[in-house]
Amino acid sequence: MPQFLDNILLHFVAWTPGVGKTTLGKELAQRTGLTYVNIGELAQEGDLYDGYDQEYQCPILDEDRVVDELDEKMTHGGVIVDYHGCDLFPERWFHIVFVLRTDNTQLYTRLESRGYTGKKLQDNVQCEIFQTIYEEAIEAYKEELVHQLPSNTPEDLESNLEQIVQWTKQWIKDHN
Repeated sequence: MPQFLDNILLHFVAWTPGVGKTTLGKELAQRTGLTYVNIGELAQEGDLYDGYDQEYQCPILDEDRVVDELDEKMTHGGVIVDYHGCDLFPERWFHIVFVLRTDNTQLYTRLESRGYTGKKLQDNVQCEIFQTIYEEAIEAYKEELVHQLPSNTPEDLESNLEQIVQWTKQWIKDHN
């Protein structure tokens, strides 16, 4: 892993699972040597929760404990963070943020196949329709740090990987 590469926040999707962030993040880590951190897995392993949301049938993340858990790792750089929210992460942690976008019909099918129903399914699709995540990202970080990428097909995945790997190489070249 390049010691001098700063962190990448790979797609935070406040309520929009199913756009491909985990697949992209894991593959990107393999290709670049960066460290991949899935916030959902980190929270589960460390029991970093602050209750349970009955309406959405999911645990409520203890954001302060998550940030505390990650803080030291993030100061060393070279980390891909995969999560579906952004306002909890300090801007100082990242030099680039990627927001993946998926066609609503495909997203609906992906979420439905994961067992999402009712309000949870509808809210997630609406979040994508109204670009809620992108808007949240540009409010939380400098607009020039935030980049949208399409995530509909295997070709999109490969194109996104190539684009991010090229960006990573260029960043290293420019900062070494």
